Amino acid sequence: MTAQTTEPGGFNLVIHAPNRLLICALLDSVAEIEFGTVQERLKVSASVLSKHVTVLTESGYVTQRKAVRETRPRVWLRFTPEGRAAYREHVAALQAIVGTPAEPVDA
Repeated sequence: MTAQTTEPGGFNLVIHAPNRLLICALLDSVAEIEFGTVQERLKVSASVLSKHVTVLTESGYVTQRKAVRETRPRVWLRFTPEGRAAYREHVAALQAIVGTPAEPVDA
């Protein structure tokens, strides 16, 4: 993580982009996940997902494992320890911003 990507309190500019935040949320709940599964869940094109994965990979947050399954090339995504920690810090920063839920206000 660099000062350019992480703000005080753990807010992470790399992770915060909506699709990257969704990718990280998926990765946080699994050991690894297939690229195609992430694409289906996010309902984005392969090229859009690839661009976001590249940003996460270049930041050191995600690794890719390529293999052949059922005679087709497949890619699996996995958090690095740094990526998982950065995501959890970012979630904590968002929770700190939101704070305790307010009581509903009658309109």
